[in-house]
Amino acid sequence: MDPLTGLLDGPRARGAFLLRSVLDPPFALRVEDRAPLTVVALVRGAAWIVPDDGGPVTLGPGDVAVLRGPDGYLVADDPATPPQVVVHPGQRCTTLWGEPLAEALTLGVRTWGTGTGTGGSTVLLTGTYQLPGELSRRLLTALPPLLVVGGEEWRSPLVSLLADEVTRDAPGQEAVLDRLLDLVLIAALRTFFARPDAAPAWYVAAADPVVGPALRLLQNDPARSWTVASLAAEVGLSRAALARRFTELVGEPPMTFLTGWRLALAADLLREPDATLGAVARKVGYGSPFALSSAFRRVHGVSPRDHRLAR
Repeated sequence: MDPLTGLLDGPRARGAFLLRSVLDPPFALRVEDRAPLTVVALVRGAAWIVPDDGGPVTLGPGDVAVLRGPDGYLVADDPATPPQVVVHPGQRCTTLWGEPLAEALTLGVRTWGTGTGTGGSTVLLTGTYQLPGELSRRLLTALPPLLVVGGEEWRSPLVSLLADEVTRDAPGQEAVLDRLLDLVLIAALRTFFARPDAAPAWYVAAADPVVGPALRLLQNDPARSWTVASLAAEVGLSRAALARRFTELVGEPPMTFLTGWRLALAADLLREPDATLGAVARKVGYGSPFALSSAFRRVHGVSPRDHRLAR
């Protein structure tokens, strides 16, 4: 498993909210949906994104912005334009005074806005992940609150493809859109993490000739009874040398990384409807459901059962 695959193994869209917005200036949408992860792609025109905790960033055609929730943000033709629409949790849209707007601004299948059909000067796509698994919490901690990948930087046809598909109403379309949203996110993050100093330490460490193989061993076989000594033997280094280099590059010792990885996997697996605590414990390297439950509660502050019910 390469590091990006490991990072993105959890956030697979399942019935994600996807919307095509067709807008004419002046426009300003205040988004307060508290989604944990949002992807905004500009198809045509220009727009500004103004996060609550950060400066305004402009988007041009083909640009993709990834926003880490749950803080709100503004999408506008100009940062100074006053908000006209508020997007609440559940994607409920109102005026600033709480009057519902969804029906008034509907323009077709998954299309909404102040423009006229395809005639708006600005067209943007918004996709939100509503219930990310615990592996995506590892992703979220690796991301800034807002990142933008320019269309010229990543040169991907995915935004155009998503724009073509989002307005179709065909059998299986929800699954098609979920997978396209995943692809847009993965491609954008792959470009972002290729920038100097953008990726988390353990992601960069995966390229190291010693620590990289050690990371892949832990990620690919978390159920194995690993020790620092057995891991060092696999990569042909002394125990002390591996522990020192791993900690230096990754930012935590090998067994601490393994514990976090195991519990992240467990949290994701627990969201599967047929998963039992015992089966999950075996898959991630815990000898019993009790051992997994104790570790899970210690790290996450809730029991596996409560975590499952909170989805």
